[in-house]
Amino acid sequence: MSATRTSPAAAKLHAVPAASPKLRRVLVIGASGPTGRLIVEAVGNSGIAVRALARDPGRLGPQPSGGDVTRGDVLDQASLARAMTEVDAVVSALGAKLELRPVTLLSAGTRNVIAAMRESGVERLVCVTGVGAGDSRGHGGFAYDRLILPTLLRYMYADKNRQEQVVHDSGLDWTIVRPARLVDAPARGTYRVITTFAGERMRTISRADVAGFIARELLEHRFGRSTVNLTY
Repeated sequence: MSATRTSPAAAKLHAVPAASPKLRRVLVIGASGPTGRLIVEAVGNSGIAVRALARDPGRLGPQPSGGDVTRGDVLDQASLARAMTEVDAVVSALGAKLELRPVTLLSAGTRNVIAAMRESGVERLVCVTGVGAGDSRGHGGFAYDRLILPTLLRYMYADKNRQEQVVHDSGLDWTIVRPARLVDAPARGTYRVITTFAGERMRTISRADVAGFIARELLEHRFGRSTVNLTY
């Protein structure tokens, strides 16, 4: 097992180091979702300008200083290409509605994002998936692994697996972030970052701590072309 535990201050939004001048603007996809909103806030508080992509910009409130909102859809590649202007990195917090039938939004949308990044010369991608994708399957606890994932989340996670493969095959400078079960709670500032499983169980983590981790990863670039799993 490879795991690290952050210091209590590591994930507090105000404690994120000043942004590198090389990272001027980050595009956040899925910015209107509950995790995406916090990622926008965390990245903005780090000193990086943020562009939030949303199908309905009216759902987003005031943006951090230097931030802006653009209308776009991951299934509309032209809108993605427009959103990439003067962008140095992309964070995808793309979500999908719970469906009890096959879905393709996550994988198809991610293919479009990657195509737009290539067209625009954007190399850095941070993609949020979740526990149960890839080699994290079987590490979410008994109820999650045996009941919830094979039934309610079966089709969504089949598409998350395809989504992760698309990212792996992209040739970009990517990081996949798999949170444990997300909860709406303040950031604790202390959590585990797991890169290799050995009897680990991923229980919960707050959306705020995930957002804080992503802001730091954009600045520090510790996990290029790696998959990390976040849990308390």
